[in-house]
Amino acid sequence: MAEYIPPVGFHFKVEFSGIKTKKNDHQFQSVSGLSIDLETEEVAEGGENRFKHKIPVRTKYPNLVLKRGMLMDSGVIKWCRDALENYNFKPIDLTVSLLVKDAKSLVTGDAEPLQTWNIAHAYPVKWNIGDFNAEENKLVIETLELSYNYFKIL
Repeated sequence: MAEYIPPVGFHFKVEFSGIKTKKNDHQFQSVSGLSIDLETEEVAEGGENRFKHKIPVRTKYPNLVLKRGMLMDSGVIKWCRDALENYNFKPIDLTVSLLVKDAKSLVTGDAEPLQTWNIAHAYPVKWNIGDFNAEENKLVIETLELSYNYFKIL
């Protein structure tokens, strides 16, 4: 009897469309912000004092946060800096793909997407470089925060 094994969350890639990317621009340490919140509005009904009706209004998406070791030559960072430093905003679409981790993909390096999220109309709102500390031996982490309109699961 085969049992369901949930996918691992450490094998994924991020692909950007609409900008020139470099060799390692798809590799990130972490991705967060793939969630949807439904905003509601409370409506009081006359004569009904036990509760208020909650009416759905719109969906809300938090910022997408991407973290990785700092790259010296990155097309994504050039796009980000152009927006934040020069106010030249060019919204793009990007995809986050959760990849299948199996023995074949370990050998060939090619992994099939298990699930893909298509993020629409993303643009940078924050770029952060991690702290420098002479007393610690760790990588310099850069964090990109992107605002986007919505995502669809493909």
